[in-house]
Amino acid sequence: MAAPAAKGTSRTAQNDVASIKKKGPGALATAYLVIYNVVMTAGWLVIAIGLVRAYLSKGSYHGLYYSIERPLKFFQTGALLEILHCAVGIVPSSVVLTGFQVMSRVFLTWAVTHSVREVQNEDSVLLFVVAWTVTEIIRYSFYTFSLLNHLPYLIKWARYTLFIVLYPMGVTGELLTIYAALPYVQKTGLYSVTLPNKYNFSFDYYTFLILVMVSYIPLFPQLYFHMMRQRKKVLASGEEHQKSN
Repeated sequence: MAAPAAKGTSRTAQNDVASIKKKGPGALATAYLVIYNVVMTAGWLVIAIGLVRAYLSKGSYHGLYYSIERPLKFFQTGALLEILHCAVGIVPSSVVLTGFQVMSRVFLTWAVTHSVREVQNEDSVLLFVVAWTVTEIIRYSFYTFSLLNHLPYLIKWARYTLFIVLYPMGVTGELLTIYAALPYVQKTGLYSVTLPNKYNFSFDYYTFLILVMVSYIPLFPQLYFHMMRQRKKVLASGEEHQKSN
């Protein structure tokens, strides 16, 4: 699922520099993508600075979510444009895969954390927010420099190394947040539809959240080890290129 790491660190198809060069967009699309990625990088930097300032002001990490709630919602929702980028072909990545990864984070942002206000004070929220923030700053910086054909090795290394910690950290925060929301969802019947009704349809949001949590079991190892393989391939090729120079 979505981890900062979940979504953020697993979109290797569109992140790969070689794939960008091979199927690079036109000049106008490139300019747009550079602007988009610069804005998104700046947005997540604002979130990071907001977290640090709130921590220094309060002297505690508890309740820091409220200090960055609005920019978090705005810039995480802004990632929906990435689905459009894939759909129109200016980014060489799967619409289905990108859509799944982006929507999973948007879902956690709005349908869980925003909708169940009782979980907003949970430490698990800060856990995935920090993981997402670091991941996204690196990811969007990676995209920007790749499009400009001036990718510093440090950013490439960070992109394919820090996920080793950030991805499990984000997934843990996401799962704990969903788990913390379950009692409130069950008690209030949030987003659930019961029979009888004129549509003859029922939906149990509580059960749905449990199924979402279960889905992490097969998805997390696949995405994580895929990134490990990508790391070995990308960084190894980078080292060979440096030696050849």
